[in-house]
Amino acid sequence: MKKLLILGSFAALVTACTQGTGELIGVQGREQWFQPDPFGMNFIHPGGFNMGPSDEDITFSHTTRSKTVSVQAFYIDDSELSNNEYRQFVYWVRDSIAHRILIDQGIGDHGIATDDYDQEIDPPQVNWDEYIDWEDQQVREALVDMFLPETERFYRRKEIDTRKLNFEYYWIDLKTAASKTNRFLPSKTPDKNSQDFIDGKGNYDVTKRTHKGDAFYEPVTKKGVDRSVFIIKDIINVYPDTLAWVHDYTYAFNEPMTNMYFWHPAYDDYPVVGISWKQARAFCVWRTQLLNSFLMHNGQSFVNDFRLPTEAEWEWAARGDLNLSPYPWGGPYIRNARGCFLGNFKPMRGLYFDDGGFHTVPIYSYNPNDFGLYCMAGNVSEWTSNAYDEAAYDFTHDQNTDYVYEAQENEPSVLKRKVIRGGSWKDVGYYLQTSSRTYEYQDTAKCYVGFRNVMTFLGRTKGTDGNADRTFTGN
Repeated sequence: MKKLLILGSFAALVTACTQGTGELIGVQGREQWFQPDPFGMNFIHPGGFNMGPSDEDITFSHTTRSKTVSVQAFYIDDSELSNNEYRQFVYWVRDSIAHRILIDQGIGDHGIATDDYDQEIDPPQVNWDEYIDWEDQQVREALVDMFLPETERFYRRKEIDTRKLNFEYYWIDLKTAASKTNRFLPSKTPDKNSQDFIDGKGNYDVTKRTHKGDAFYEPVTKKGVDRSVFIIKDIINVYPDTLAWVHDYTYAFNEPMTNMYFWHPAYDDYPVVGISWKQARAFCVWRTQLLNSFLMHNGQSFVNDFRLPTEAEWEWAARGDLNLSPYPWGGPYIRNARGCFLGNFKPMRGLYFDDGGFHTVPIYSYNPNDFGLYCMAGNVSEWTSNAYDEAAYDFTHDQNTDYVYEAQENEPSVLKRKVIRGGSWKDVGYYLQTSSRTYEYQDTAKCYVGFRNVMTFLGRTKGTDGNADRTFTGN
């Protein structure tokens, strides 16, 4: 009897989906999709190119090879992320912490306790329409712990304790989830020094073994394990390392930059620096949430995530369709016909200001490349999503070339290297070449490293003129 009921229900479902026509017509009533260009980003068409040196490897470092690769269409920021743009992230984190404190203390209408269907939301969502009156006496008393204690204040100024500006976020470990052994019964290799690998939900059992006198734990998967094991939680402090200007250089007077560079309006349009690789990734997650929340509120579909570019994407964008040119502007020279430098770097014998910038310069300085991208060479080096390996070109795939490794805190430093590209204001001309690659460690922040975001292009079913748009196919 139960089987008959199930079959009957299935038949009713099929009839409803096909509107009684009996024909395969697809799901009807879906929205017409058109992806708008994200603000501040340029579209980069798909293509193939020779990734790697376009000129002699003058350092003989043998860290790059010439390799033909292909990349799909994507968007990329037309400039490096500025201080003012990153400050929006910092302010959002600050305000979200303040809202949560005020919600917990029942001050104002800072929380939304029910959804559109009068279902209770626990914990309440932040009501971003509610203004935080930082001068209100009750609010000031409630938020007192967000500020520096009196013993740490400089000239008695009341300032936010930036050490408390922590952003809690999640990311999905798709590489581990994609493994065939993890597809239905997820497993994860624990730290060999771990004393317990039970996640608190009974998802794992462990057995202790001894190998060459070294004790370690091996996970044993159990039925019923859910996909939550692939959702990784991270908490990161979002404030830039403003002291990078001092600790990066010995016997150099850079103290004024620590006090002014990030927060002063004079530097709003300068590239943000002092950002670690992990902070840059957290920014990508926040920026994605910011846009998708807006789209969802307006009844629109989500788009792909903002993220750091892969090496291949970065180099394809930097070349600007000039496949064999060593620099974004084309040609083998760093000066134009009038003798003017074309980027911000360390020219000649080290006269930093000869190119127009003593250190960093505004993000829209110099001329853009043929893709309309500014400062793809010089100004600040830029984080990519890839782990650094000298031989990466030898084993990575030639389609959407990518090499990632998620290094843990207790792993050797060599595994924490992340690729940076483009050269900076303190680098010689070699590092401005589109093919030059070097690295910094994922948990370090430097006064010469910034970043920009990319987003994979989804495609469009209709162009602005109503005709089919085929840019997603490369035509």
